[in-house]
Amino acid sequence: MSRGRLVTLSLSGLALLALTGPALVFQSQNDFTRFLATALLQGAVYLIAVWSVWRLGSSRRVVLGIAAIAVLMRIPAVLSPPYLSTDVYRYVWDGRVIAAGINPYRYVPADPHLEALRDTEIFPNINRADSAVTIYPPFAEVIFLTVTRISESVTAIKAAMVGFELITFVLLVSLLAAEGLPTGRVAVYAWHPLPLWEFAGSGHIDAALIALVMAALWAARRGGGGLMGLLLAGATLTKLYPAVLLPAFFRRWRWAMPLIFVAGIIVGYLPFIGAGLRVFGFLPGYAGEEGFDAGGAGFYLLSLLRYLPPLIGLSGQAYVIGAAALLVALAAAIVLTRDNTGSPFAAAAVLATTFTILVSPHYPWYFAWLIVFACFIRSVALLWLTTACLLLYLVPVGLHIVRNDYRLAVESMIYGPFAVLAAIDLWYYRRRATRSS
Repeated sequence: MSRGRLVTLSLSGLALLALTGPALVFQSQNDFTRFLATALLQGAVYLIAVWSVWRLGSSRRVVLGIAAIAVLMRIPAVLSPPYLSTDVYRYVWDGRVIAAGINPYRYVPADPHLEALRDTEIFPNINRADSAVTIYPPFAEVIFLTVTRISESVTAIKAAMVGFELITFVLLVSLLAAEGLPTGRVAVYAWHPLPLWEFAGSGHIDAALIALVMAALWAARRGGGGLMGLLLAGATLTKLYPAVLLPAFFRRWRWAMPLIFVAGIIVGYLPFIGAGLRVFGFLPGYAGEEGFDAGGAGFYLLSLLRYLPPLIGLSGQAYVIGAAALLVALAAAIVLTRDNTGSPFAAAAVLATTFTILVSPHYPWYFAWLIVFACFIRSVALLWLTTACLLLYLVPVGLHIVRNDYRLAVESMIYGPFAVLAAIDLWYYRRRATRSS
């Protein structure tokens, strides 16, 4: 084990921990500019830590040290008020509504039917309280209900998300060891600033999604097709987009996994089916806000394509259809060419990244699930994307996305370097494949 890399890793961890304090102070002062600058500085230190740990080898002491720094960074973030997002207040509200025996997909929070549930701490902070029922799928609602039976507070939700991160940490160490990779690479996730501020800081439910995806990968490593399908269904019922990983887990002519996946989705929705088509909540309205309509304002690549004379009039719907066709083609290629005995990490990373870039809402927390794949595959592009995506907080967030030159410039600062680094990653893997053949 390189002593120099170990010293660099240790100093990087201490620097990340030290920077967490000022970042929280800037949050308390509502000084967003200084907070973002500090978070981006954490990102730079984090990249140094990743370089130092990548080939450091496996050591229980290193893993425990990484865990200790990660926990110490998260404790004050959990105890501080949410700063970057108010979504966590909706989580608490949904748990309260279900506990009262009411279907959360029936009423918006401001509906008179729910007046008895209002308070002065949670209800006033719910976004879209008078216009949107919940958007979260059934298993997310189960999590909200479970946590709020312990405590109806944002701190409890945030602590629960860190609990899911702990599950992710343990599964990552187990999978890295099973793959013969240095277990110290768990720092790629554990020390990343994005989960720190989005999960411990804001309490986003994506932490549970990531834990379930990792559990599905763990089941795949052990050949448990049925369990794998059930866990992937759980991830999809937490937030819908993990469904795009299904082709990475599918093994040709083995249908137990996809059948259990579909059955799990159906069973998950049954307890809420009394809401009828409203069981999908605010999803259609949210899709419109995010640019899935004719305007397509939410799609960075669409805005670039419209600079080409033949595509000036390209609609958002046409873009979504084209992106979906590309994802289907990619999924088919993966299913038909992937070795059934091989690990699904690379295929899952390609599918997740392609989906996130093409059609996912471009808010920082939607990028967090990509970090776990960077623990297993060498990708400078993924490290850049998941770190630089914090710049998206520079773009104003409203009820509808406004596409302008400022937004385009901010997004280009993120996705331009990502495209270059992705090309370099592809060249690296092609060169390595040529050498090994």
